[in-house]
Amino acid sequence: MDIKTSMKKIKLAFGSGKLEPEFPEKNISSIILPSEPGTKGDAETLIREALQNPIGSRRLSEIVGPESKIAVIVSDVTRPTPTEKILPPLFEELYLGGAKAENITIVFALGLHRQQTEEECRKLVGAEIFEKIRCIQHDTARCRHIGETSRGTPIEVLEEVLDSDVVVGTGGIEFHYYAGYSGGAKSVLPGVSSEKSVLTNHRMMIEENAVSGRVDSPVRQDMEEAAGVAGLDFILNVLLDSRKEIVAAVAGNFIEAHRKGVEVVDSMYKVEVEPADAVIVSCGGYPKDINLYQANKALDNATQAVKEGGSIILVAECAEGIGNQIYECWNRECKNPEDAVERFKQCFEFGGHKSAIVAKAAMKFKLYLVSKMPPQQSREAFFTPMESVKDALEAVLSENPAAKIHIMPHGGQTLPVKKVD
Repeated sequence: MDIKTSMKKIKLAFGSGKLEPEFPEKNISSIILPSEPGTKGDAETLIREALQNPIGSRRLSEIVGPESKIAVIVSDVTRPTPTEKILPPLFEELYLGGAKAENITIVFALGLHRQQTEEECRKLVGAEIFEKIRCIQHDTARCRHIGETSRGTPIEVLEEVLDSDVVVGTGGIEFHYYAGYSGGAKSVLPGVSSEKSVLTNHRMMIEENAVSGRVDSPVRQDMEEAAGVAGLDFILNVLLDSRKEIVAAVAGNFIEAHRKGVEVVDSMYKVEVEPADAVIVSCGGYPKDINLYQANKALDNATQAVKEGGSIILVAECAEGIGNQIYECWNRECKNPEDAVERFKQCFEFGGHKSAIVAKAAMKFKLYLVSKMPPQQSREAFFTPMESVKDALEAVLSENPAAKIHIMPHGGQTLPVKKVD
């Protein structure tokens, strides 16, 4: 690179820290940033206001009573949801309705993720609530079959949830690469559902509308049908900005309140762009880049901002490596992207779907990875490993010195959409 070129430093989150690579200004097409409104109040006030003004539902304090058995479903450690901030106002609302602490169970919605340590559980809900309220982790082996969705997904949900009088789902709403958006019904399916339920639902991820930013994703529609049968009574979902601060909250009916949250997400994070020659994308830091399994969501968003045949540089610490044994196994066994895509068509296997999705991207774009993973692991996952953003940038510019590049500092949240003429 010409040392006379004017350079611009841009901070990119990497794990719990930040990288500050320099970019030639002449190559920067745009920095894709959210249109964040700024905090309209403190988090507690936003949550209280949402609980006092539920959408499509009575107040939670009017739904529960002194004898109600209540299940409160919360996100696991792989999600950025600030559960510790959500629960105190939520519990105030429950107690206002006469609910008793001994009748409440907090359920960690692991889906098919790993079990958490006691310390992780304590940190997620806060020490005071952890000591006072019964907390359990989802167990796929203790799910009960209660029916099927119209798409053929078995509805099999954790027995403690099914045996509760009132089920409350909590979480965050953001883009999701095949369910359209997170939040809402996702606390039930996949959150507290059986492996068979999750796998059957996730098979729909290859359908045309199963992409980020669509509420008509067949995966989400199926999730919502299952949650309705399972009896999800009420949700409290928050929206986070790029600083992980709560900027909005919605509560009430798990579909109507969710859709109101979706409107806010779209206004903040859908960004119109012209596809560029390359994209440099950070997931937004921990926990979004805790492993490659989670980091893939930012990669998927970035594919919308680059021309076919262009390059994507994914900046993700991946302190826990690949993050899923089946994903890792597929990476080792599939010798090239074509192998992974063909294997997925023949055999859906949860975890392997990540390998196939990255493989599909690798067949369209050149993929680079800046991480702490061993280079061989990166190569097996269909990325070219790079020591630094600078090295990856030089690789791109060596092939096309005039390359126009989009930079996505918040790739896990921001969804580029192609400009319509």
